[in-house]
Amino acid sequence: MIKAALVIPVHNRRETTLQALRSLARIDRTGLEVRIFVVDDGSTDGTSAAVRKDFPEVELVSGDGSLHYAAGTNRGIQAALDWEPDFIVAMNDDSIFHDQFLQRLVATAKANHRSVVGALLLLWNEPHKVFQVAPQWKTLSGGWQMPQNMTAFDTGETPFAVECIVGNCVLYPVEAIRENGLMDEYRFPHGWGDAQYLMRMRKNGWKLLVDPKALVWCEPNTNPPGLHSVGMAAAFKVLFTDRRHPMNLHRQFVARWESAPSKLLAFPAFAIYCLRLLRKIAIYSLAARQGSTRQE
Repeated sequence: MIKAALVIPVHNRRETTLQALRSLARIDRTGLEVRIFVVDDGSTDGTSAAVRKDFPEVELVSGDGSLHYAAGTNRGIQAALDWEPDFIVAMNDDSIFHDQFLQRLVATAKANHRSVVGALLLLWNEPHKVFQVAPQWKTLSGGWQMPQNMTAFDTGETPFAVECIVGNCVLYPVEAIRENGLMDEYRFPHGWGDAQYLMRMRKNGWKLLVDPKALVWCEPNTNPPGLHSVGMAAAFKVLFTDRRHPMNLHRQFVARWESAPSKLLAFPAFAIYCLRLLRKIAIYSLAARQGSTRQE
């Protein structure tokens, strides 16, 4: 019997979390012993009570609201390791899972020595459309770029190698975790921890694969307002002081520095990112001034 632990960090999304657990309750567990670890990072909406009521078999790990993504995932992995599983799947709760997704991830990992395997992520409002799969490093475009307009019909039938995996649903052999440690929760508490973690594994000889038959449907991303719409003071704060914001420049630089294929590529990619950002801000500012002039 293969032991697979599923780790899900959550915070104040009770209904979303319960939806994910209902989906996981229907998966095929033939030949698998599955245990789910939900890390509730200080939710105030009754998430833990609801999980205990509806899914008493789930193991709950409590946080105080300060864990965020990387540390929350780490606490779940640490709890799961005590169970001595063969595989750990780190996943997000805003997901709906195909009933065969885990069987396929495990089968691909078993068939490919020293491989970490990601699911094929799709949008739940556009179920055929691929979401955040197979990012490619392009220095002249500013770093990691997501393929656009890819569908489930474009990915083929067999697992394929990728440069990096987005962490919405990733199966890690426990050997990979013991060899590479945990996510860097100190420098990447809110985001990019998955990219840095997976690139660390890749650089240490682990193959990164995506299984196109391991289907997971995800909620579309909610992006923060563009800098052009928040005013100069707020934009300055985002860029230079608010390290929780995804567009913060320090955060963007460290993300490239730690996840680039090589350190030499991180500097030019970050410079190009900044130039593209400045150009976009200038275009929006000019358009706003022209609009204001026309209104006068």
